Amino acid sequence: MPDRLPPLTALRAFDAAARHMSFAKAADELNVTPAALSFQIKSLEEHLGTPVFRRLNRAVELTEAGKTLAPGVADGFQTLAAAWRSTQRTTDNQTLNITAGPAFTAKWLAPRLYEFAQAHPEIELRFSASLKIMDFARDAIDVAIRFGNGPDTGLYSLPLAEEWICPVMTPALAERFPTPQSLVHAPLIIDESINFLDVTANWETWFRAMGIDYTSAHGPRFSQADHAIDAALSGMGVALGRRALVVKDLDDGRLVAPFPTALDTGAHFRFLCSEGAETRPQIAAFRDWIVAEVAKTSHITKAMTRLPSTEYQRT
Repeated sequence: MPDRLPPLTALRAFDAAARHMSFAKAADELNVTPAALSFQIKSLEEHLGTPVFRRLNRAVELTEAGKTLAPGVADGFQTLAAAWRSTQRTTDNQTLNITAGPAFTAKWLAPRLYEFAQAHPEIELRFSASLKIMDFARDAIDVAIRFGNGPDTGLYSLPLAEEWICPVMTPALAERFPTPQSLVHAPLIIDESINFLDVTANWETWFRAMGIDYTSAHGPRFSQADHAIDAALSGMGVALGRRALVVKDLDDGRLVAPFPTALDTGAHFRFLCSEGAETRPQIAAFRDWIVAEVAKTSHITKAMTRLPSTEYQRT
């Protein structure tokens, strides 16, 4: 049996027919006649030396050889398609496909994007707000902004800023609860989105770090960080705000952090792209813009007394 591969057109015909289990539907997909598709399948079978389909009365089914061949052929075409898309993107300096978590997109990116768009009208921005870890080649993603500790093996990874948490509230609530001890009686908002970290950074650990006896936080619980922040903005209660998600509201005065003791989470947001892609014009422009935007609110971090996780975890 020869090792030489059959013609690509025959493999394409087989792949389409195996997915649809119909020569007619496969022919429609490939924009050929059923007779032409059947000829390509026959050519592949002659090349292989055995049938890959059983022709039934009004249907087809894969033979054992066809079942063995189908997954590899499908994977091969998916790999080719991904490689083609990746290659196309290397020549496209005007489109930027970005993925980031919903909270970061809503609270950090969206309020600032107007300035980037104004400075770079030649770049078309496309966003996917998702926590799904996407594949840069398969999912046609240029840049990902992710929160955590990595690892980011095989990627260009730029840490944007260390993340900390501290109590944030409206100015009106801050007047009602002027001391850390008074927060024991405050309506507390619980953000469960950070629970995946190895470090425990919640209301119990914050109170313990402040030397306050407090063992159980009660209040509305949110699985999305931006929803917890929106609740704090509405005056519902006090939230443990993550730096990136509250820094603009703090800078604009919509929220305040009256107790400047923050807990480091040991994690950070990272700017990610494929290795080597960081020099592409639109990716480099977006990276430099993000770095500059982070620097604009560094004064808020400087005003905080930050407790490293190694300290407050064992307090």
